[in-house]
Amino acid sequence: MHFKFLSKNDTNAIDALIDSYGGSKSINDGINEKRVYETRKKIAKEKGFGDMLEKAEGFVKDFPKVEDFIAQENLKVTKKGVCTTQVSGFQGAYVTLDCLRRIAENKDVLFATEMISVVALTEQYVYSGDLLTTLAMAENILRASKFCSTNLIGIPMPEKRFAQIEKVTGDSFDRRDLGDGLSQLILKNMGTPFGNLGGVEVGDNNHLVYLDGVIRAGLETGSNFFLNPSWSTIVAACYYAREIPTMSFKISMLLSTQNTIQFRMLLNIIKEYLRDDGTTPIYEVNIGNAASAATFIACSNELKESGLKGISLTAHLRINPDLGMADFDWTENAFKVLDAGCNITIKYESDGTSRPYDTMEAYFLSDDERKEKAELIGDVIYHKSIRCDQDAREIMRRGHLAKFAGIAYKD
Repeated sequence: MHFKFLSKNDTNAIDALIDSYGGSKSINDGINEKRVYETRKKIAKEKGFGDMLEKAEGFVKDFPKVEDFIAQENLKVTKKGVCTTQVSGFQGAYVTLDCLRRIAENKDVLFATEMISVVALTEQYVYSGDLLTTLAMAENILRASKFCSTNLIGIPMPEKRFAQIEKVTGDSFDRRDLGDGLSQLILKNMGTPFGNLGGVEVGDNNHLVYLDGVIRAGLETGSNFFLNPSWSTIVAACYYAREIPTMSFKISMLLSTQNTIQFRMLLNIIKEYLRDDGTTPIYEVNIGNAASAATFIACSNELKESGLKGISLTAHLRINPDLGMADFDWTENAFKVLDAGCNITIKYESDGTSRPYDTMEAYFLSDDERKEKAELIGDVIYHKSIRCDQDAREIMRRGHLAKFAGIAYKD
């Protein structure tokens, strides 16, 4: 017997949530409107972030170019495997700007094409202009191909928002009153202020709260790529975004896709809720840190055999100590994956050295603390960017194509 992932009640609730925001087309169009740089720049200025974007525009003028490096070393693409570069830890506008300042001073760092941020979608972060300005720097100025935001379901929200979701969907949510009009979902397996391992616990029908946060952030800032750490939210996201082509999701390594069995479970979910054109809202699957190069290659081959298009596979090359064993280094495995003719996204949670705030602590600072410590966190992602640049250059020397942000190429 085949069991559907979502019941009729589940799909009715998600449909009702989508309709409450005007329907799929309205959500899609609203997100795209906020992705235009001039629109973002105008809003950022109104919210007090205009000077920040002007500084960022100045910083990137002297960023080095891939073509110059290729010409300098007389490189050619001779092998099949393609490398996509990705760096994590762009914790809001102040941190991102500090990293750009350092890279501008260095003048010799090819910037990664995918950027990850693990900042809770608090009211201040989403509505103050902080997230929108971060996206403007990443997607419009740097021309990064992806900027991933993270929705953690345990963040405090206005009580009226919970009440609205309940009214629209007919579901109820177990939450506590925090005072000042705020409420918070009650999480039973607390590992961080926002839930076990940063959001893996999604009990009951709390996936609806996850989706609501994704929709609100998208409509407010144009954010369209989100980390997805839970089985239930992945299913819900695949169903929700079938008719929202601008929206996509990254599956976190915290889901524990450590082997081909778990990978096939994901493929079954993805195939269940494909869009009419055969594509999926799932853009990226982060293979877990316990996987070997052989397992990554097997997953890559099975993905090809599945016929699913547009899904990238990612591996952490370096991780901070909160995410696994000390001195974790997957670089040689990445070379094996590429030499097998498989594509890989190389991700950096760390540069492999111990630095202040090169830990998950930086992911759960308050909005004010994050601003105060922007230089410390900016230093961390600056060194991650250097490590990513150095490894990607070596990959190019080995005959593979490596992809960087648009700013790293000549116009």
